[in-house]
Amino acid sequence: MQLTERHRHYWQKNLRITSVLLAIWFFVTFVIGYFARDLSFSFFGWPFSWWVAGQGALIVYVLIIWYYARYMNRLDQEHGVAEEE
Repeated sequence: MQLTERHRHYWQKNLRITSVLLAIWFFVTFVIGYFARDLSFSFFGWPFSWWVAGQGALIVYVLIIWYYARYMNRLDQEHGVAEEE
């Protein structure tokens, strides 16, 4: 199958958003999680590192999924490959 310029543009945008969101996931999971243990102040009665690792990361994961689904739906409609309901 021969890929058209439209297909290449669609795939390039798909790879770009996937790369950016994976970089955000990596940063939240490993970088912030690693350095959060050095945060030693109390936040609502719990150590702040617990909030970062236990709550903040989950919120970011949900936002990543929500944003990816929304972005890809718009990209699919823009390139004419959206699934019709």
